[in-house]
Amino acid sequence: MKLLKWLSIPAVLFMLTGCLYPQSELKKNNATNQEQLESVQTAVSQYKEQESGLLPIKTKEEDTPPFLKYPLDFSKLRESGLIGEAPGNSFENGGHYQYVIINPDEDPTVKVVDLRMTEALRSLQLKVDFYENENEFPPLNNKIAKGVYDLKYEEMGLESAPTIDSPYSDQKLPVYINERGELLVDYRKEIYPLLEEEEHSYEEGDDLRYFLTDHTPIAPAYSPPYTLEDGELVFMSADS
Repeated sequence: MKLLKWLSIPAVLFMLTGCLYPQSELKKNNATNQEQLESVQTAVSQYKEQESGLLPIKTKEEDTPPFLKYPLDFSKLRESGLIGEAPGNSFENGGHYQYVIINPDEDPTVKVVDLRMTEALRSLQLKVDFYENENEFPPLNNKIAKGVYDLKYEEMGLESAPTIDSPYSDQKLPVYINERGELLVDYRKEIYPLLEEEEHSYEEGDDLRYFLTDHTPIAPAYSPPYTLEDGELVFMSADS
């Protein structure tokens, strides 16, 4: 089943030739607002207490990746009188961010997913699906890691290997593909500086994507998990 089923946010966005989404948008959408994030986190915690452990989330399919699986349902917070309206940078209020909950069982924490990345990947996924329909297999090229490949971008009609603007910095992040034809974003460029600059207790076998959510409000959606192996950051698998 294709990643496209998780790229169903009905947003209308512009595309730039050199990258997969622009960053010159309305001020309220340029970055997450910590005050708004904390306000929503408080509302979620109160809702959980009022509703005997239930969370104000929308239902997604069981195999939805973890950073996309628990989107916040602001209508439940409004109906409970815990919030007036969705934050200005949220999709529900015309913004570019989908508010989600991570670690729902142990420590429900509010983060956001940048929907400009979602829309950009949707466009590229259509090209992948077209290639697969024509050739009966995904456009897998060189093996990057077990189950992770770069794309046959020229055969897909692209001028260069696809990258996407990072939601964390001004870097461009590589876009890869797994054997199911699902697109993957490689966030290792963003994790390496944290490994060098921040103290941590992550060990081999731990999912290093959570290092990003430890230090930023943004969830690394559409990525495979990474871990440490002999001190190096490596892919754990192609499953996100």
